[in-house]
Amino acid sequence: MKHSFSPSLIILLALMCIAAWSMSYSGGSGGSRSSKSSSSSRGSGDSGAVSVVASEFMERPLGRAGDLLIEHTGYALVYNAETNCPDWVAWELTGEEADGKAARRVNDFRGDPLVPEACRVETADYKDCGYDRGHMCPAGDMKWSSKAMSECFYMSNICPQSTTLNRQWWEHLESACRRWARQEGSVYICCGPIFRQERKKKYVGNTVRVRVPNSFFKVVLSLKEGDEKAIGFIYSNRDSRQTMEDAVVTVDSVERLTGLDFYYQLNSEMQEMLESKANLTLWR
Repeated sequence: MKHSFSPSLIILLALMCIAAWSMSYSGGSGGSRSSKSSSSSRGSGDSGAVSVVASEFMERPLGRAGDLLIEHTGYALVYNAETNCPDWVAWELTGEEADGKAARRVNDFRGDPLVPEACRVETADYKDCGYDRGHMCPAGDMKWSSKAMSECFYMSNICPQSTTLNRQWWEHLESACRRWARQEGSVYICCGPIFRQERKKKYVGNTVRVRVPNSFFKVVLSLKEGDEKAIGFIYSNRDSRQTMEDAVVTVDSVERLTGLDFYYQLNSEMQEMLESKANLTLWR
């Protein structure tokens, strides 16, 4: 039997599809952690206290129209088909996960099957380019799962990074984040490249052109009850000495440089308090 549909019903169905697509790509509401349960909520104290609620995707910045959101075991990212780097990579790291025992995979770099083939970077695109294949979500944070460890070697999680930065100063910060996860119980981490429009563009790549970042950011949030804090870092993509003390900035500063909106899930009072301060001594 042939069914006919009124124009108004067709329009309604189309609007419902658009709404569903929009929700799936919002920074905090779409998708699910493939192997990590959602964070528990922390209630506020008395009515005059600032309310702190740890939502499921607290580590992710606010989604933007056109984002290519990709979720892997333990982390998520937004891929940029113009730079062929991630705009950001985000994950939650608990103290227990920081002490995971999964063996690190060596040279397991490979293209991400969730990235469209036309802009999918392969490890050969970095051959003899003069830069390291720099992890955004580090293998050291994924030791809690063999699958998570394997998937963090997708090239969508990689940026061209100077050798000294990758193997020394950026690695120091990664190790500090694992220490903070142990002392805080859990931390929410987001990092990614920064491309300065006033600088000359530089690319590497044999098949796919990968833009070389000018610098990198990382923001870290702890919602340990009664000791909530956040901190940001910006490192130049160059082979020179860059300590955490040199690189520390406020989350507000990172937002101004990247255009990203972090911790939008919190109420405005708490968000302003956390994002406007950067005190490294509070994290020691």
